[in-house]
Amino acid sequence: MSEGSTPPVTAEQLRAEIVRRYESLSKRLQQIGRYILDEPNDIALETLAVIASRCGVQPSAIVRFAKSFGFEGASQMQKLFRDGLLSNNAALGYSERVRQLDETTNATGADPADLLAEFVEGNALALQGLLQTVSGADMKAAVDAIAAADVVHVVGFRRSFPVASYLVYSLLQAGKRTVFVDGVGGLAMQQVGAMGPADLLIAVSYQPYSEETVGIVEAVSARGGKVLALSDSLVSPIAKPATCVLQVRESEVHKFRSLSASMCLAQALVINFAFEASRQAAPKAKRAKR
Repeated sequence: MSEGSTPPVTAEQLRAEIVRRYESLSKRLQQIGRYILDEPNDIALETLAVIASRCGVQPSAIVRFAKSFGFEGASQMQKLFRDGLLSNNAALGYSERVRQLDETTNATGADPADLLAEFVEGNALALQGLLQTVSGADMKAAVDAIAAADVVHVVGFRRSFPVASYLVYSLLQAGKRTVFVDGVGGLAMQQVGAMGPADLLIAVSYQPYSEETVGIVEAVSARGGKVLALSDSLVSPIAKPATCVLQVRESEVHKFRSLSASMCLAQALVINFAFEASRQAAPKAKRAKR
C-alpha cells in the first residue's frame, strides 16, 4: 500500500496494516506508527502539532506517514480514530488523564495517604484502558491457544517476573501442564529447546525489553513454535514474531510503573481457560458414566 492506493476504512484495519508493514518503514515512520498503535485516543483528539511533538517528529512526517498508507492527509487518518471513539467511548481520554495525573501530582512532602491515592487513581485508569487494548477476540484467541497446547511454557524476567510466575502458578492450579522458563543456571534457551510442536510459549516483557525474553521468542518463532505475547506494544520485539498478542499499558506515577493491569489480565486469562476446560470436560464425564 502506498500513495494513491485505497486507504484503510477502519482504525482496526489501519492498525493491522501498520503491524504488517512496520519493519519496512523508515525509523521515523516507525516512531509514528508505534505512537498510533499505543496512543489511539491521542490521534483522535489532539492536533497535528501536539501529536508530532509527542512522537518527536515534524508534522510533515505525520502527513507523509498518512499518505504512505493511502490517505489524502493526516486529518483523514485521524477521522478513523474519532469515529472509533464515537462508537465506543469507554475510557475516553484515558491517555490524557494519565498524562495529566503524572504532570500535576508531586510526591515531595506529600502525606503517605495522598501518594497512595495517586497510585490508586493511576492503576484504576490503567485497568479501564485494558478494555481498549484487549478485545474479546484477542482474549478468545489467547484462551484457545492455551487450551490447545499440550504444555504451556512461560517466560518473563525482571519487572515481568511476577506476572510470569503468577501465570505458572495459576495455570498449574487450573490443571494445565505448565513449565516455568526461569533461566536458572543460564539455561533458559535450553529449557525452551524441549518444547514440542504442540506446545505454547507465553512471553511477558515490557519496555525496556529483556534480551533473554526477546531471544527466546525469536528462537521459538524461528522453529515454527506458537507464542502468546503479553506486552506494551503491538510492535514490541516479542509481539512482532508472536502468534497472538495481548497489549497491556500500565500506569506510570512519578516514573514508577505498576503491574496491576498485567496481573488483572493474567487472572482473567487463566480463569477463562479454566471455564473453557470445564466446558470441554463435561461431555467427556457424561460419556464416562454411561
